[in-house]
Order: sequence, then C-alpha cells, then structure tokens
Amino acid sequence: MLNALRPVLDGLAATFGPNCEVVLHDYRRRDASVIAVAGKVTERAVGGAMSEIGLGLLARGKDAEDQLNYVTRTASGRLVKSSTMLLRDERGEVFGALCVNVDITELRHTAVLLSELSALDAIPDDTTTFTNDVTELVRAVVQAEELKLGRPVDRLSRAERLELFRALDERGVFGLQKAMPEVAAALGISRASAYSYLTEIRKSGEN
Repeated sequence: MLNALRPVLDGLAATFGPNCEVVLHDYRRRDASVIAVAGKVTERAVGGAMSEIGLGLLARGKDAEDQLNYVTRTASGRLVKSSTMLLRDERGEVFGALCVNVDITELRHTAVLLSELSALDAIPDDTTTFTNDVTELVRAVVQAEELKLGRPVDRLSRAERLELFRALDERGVFGLQKAMPEVAAALGISRASAYSYLTEIRKSGEN
C-alpha cells in the first residue's frame, strides 16, 4: 500500500505548488519513518525520523485520529499549515501516515498587510437607520431592542417592558414627538400605560 501511494506525493505537491510538501511515513520504522518526500517545506529527507506529532498519534493506538489543518512553526521560523492522515491495516492498527505541509508564511504576512491597509479596527454589527421618516426611525430602534430581548415586544412581561423603556429612553427615543404612540402601538398598550412606564423608569433612575 505504501508503495502505491508514492506517485500520489508528486501529484499533490505539483498541484499545490512550491509551497507544498507531501511526506509519506512508515511508522513501523519509527527512527527512520520517512520513506518518500515531494517538496521542500520542512527540508525532510528519506530516512528521516517522525515528528513529535507522529509519536503522539502512535501513543493513542487505535484511538488516534487524523489531524487536519493544524498550524506549526519550523525551526527556521516558517509558518506551516499541516494535515496528517493516518494509514491503517485490516485490524485498524496505524502503520503509516500521509502528511501534507503548506508554507503559509507569506500568506500570513500578506494578511497582516491587508489588515493594516484596511485601517478598520472593528466593523460594527449594528445597522444605522438613515431615514426622513421619524415613525420609521422609532420602529427601527424598537426592533433593534426587540432583537436584544430575544422575543416580540408585545409579549414582554412588566419587568421586561420597563427594561425596554429604559433602553429606549437611553437612546433618546422619547425625545421624538411621535415616539410614544409608536412605542405604545408596538407593545399593544395604551398611551397612558406607555407614559406610566416612562415615568416609572425615570423616577427609579433618580433614586
């Protein structure tokens, strides 16, 4: 089986280019497990020993699993993204592995450069409503608070309504003349009840 995989190494390495290396291991020869190499990312050579990753996998026996897309750093400082795919016999025992190593050092440098050039520390998740309609603005703010609460505003408990009014007041909604009718309609309550909630949260804020 190992011999049958040898041609695969060259094919994979050629497909992914010069930053790719493919290594075939025979774990029955732990001190010299490398039996074929295509590419020069880690400078491995035939007759080389397995890495500590291979040792760890063998220590797990039949419980060992493929290790995919992990990132390591070489002694020379190169950043490498790797996958180790285990080879098993008919009894499920691990006897070898096919390892793919891709040098992502330059990609990492490019990613950092692009991040710096974009000059964006963080992109906000919240949507800003730009409108000439005050009613639409009030509805948008109520909907935003509704999302935070995680349930429809017309199904809130009294305590949750007070919390909603407090949040809306902190956002300056009640400074708008048309706000109270819209908020009352959204909650399915009377304007008198809405004014009562607003008065209560403002009084509690003074204490």
